[in-house]
Amino acid sequence: MFRYTRATLVLEIVTIIASLILLAPFWILLVGAFKTGDQMLTTPAFAPPTAPTLSNFTELLSPSGASSGNIFLGLLTSVIITAGTVVALVVFGSLAAYVLTRSTRRWSTRAYYLFMIAIVLPTQLGTLPLYIGARELGLVGSPIGMIVIYTGQLLPLSVFLYGGFFRRLPLEYEEAATIDGASRLQVFARVVFPLMSPATGTVSILAGLIVWNDFFTALIFLNGSDWQTLPVVMYNYVGSLVSQWNLIFAVVIISMIPILAFYVVAQKRFIQGYAGGLKS
Repeated sequence: MFRYTRATLVLEIVTIIASLILLAPFWILLVGAFKTGDQMLTTPAFAPPTAPTLSNFTELLSPSGASSGNIFLGLLTSVIITAGTVVALVVFGSLAAYVLTRSTRRWSTRAYYLFMIAIVLPTQLGTLPLYIGARELGLVGSPIGMIVIYTGQLLPLSVFLYGGFFRRLPLEYEEAATIDGASRLQVFARVVFPLMSPATGTVSILAGLIVWNDFFTALIFLNGSDWQTLPVVMYNYVGSLVSQWNLIFAVVIISMIPILAFYVVAQKRFIQGYAGGLKS
């Protein structure tokens, strides 16, 4: 039976203090985003705004805002690229992992290990040949090209995560569906894939975080085009603001909201994915 002791009390106090220390920068970021420029100079960093304002966000998200640095277009571009990449990884990653884990031929095992090797290799090593190939195919400077590039880079991770789940899934489900007359594709779409919802949540969140926060790849492959992702737009915008911290904080909040909302919605599947659970 659990007993509440003095050591437990000390541990709780230490945990609360550590949590407050970790949340302090986020609190400064949050309250600063709702302050005006004058309030940032006249009030302490931890103090909430005396008159909260949404003008920072409306200025940044206005498509025609002259000083917005095209934050709205950057946000839209990041949403398109991230969503397209996640969908592509879920579709192609699950199909590839299913074929590789269920096939009994030698090439399937070797191909699976090749995917594993690709996870270890740093993607920056192939930036130059990848850029040359993407340029020849007309994929540089467009969201579609970025979706293709990110899908290729993160497909080994998707195959690895889905493959681990497929290996633990009993074959009885598929055999029963086959006996009922279902084709291989129907077995996958109607029986296997719905059981992989924890893996799908894990792949979606991990890939979404990587693509949403990526700066280097977007900077290289979208340089000079009208399509710039939010991290690149933020970098250019923050560099031009110098000391307008209220707008800088608002930009950071805007970049955090979509991915945090997505995580809140999919966190149950994400936790199940790490725990290795299957949908009952």
